Amino acid sequence: MTDVVDSDELLRRMHRARTCAQEETRTWRDRSAELRPTDPEASREAAVRAVAYEAVLRVLDEVLTPGRHPR
Repeated sequence: MTDVVDSDELLRRMHRARTCAQEETRTWRDRSAELRPTDPEASREAAVRAVAYEAVLRVLDEVLTPGRHPR
């Protein structure tokens, strides 16, 4: 963690993190829906994970595009 990065690299990393958060949100949301009929407890856990990634996504959106999304 001692590497120095310029602002462009930092933005690239944040955009990659945002893309990852989007994919994880989608994956956990789909998994929750898939598990709902057979394993309600696992479905709830997957839903919680999806909400956590949604929070990360909202933070990254606000950092990358301030004021663009309503609160």
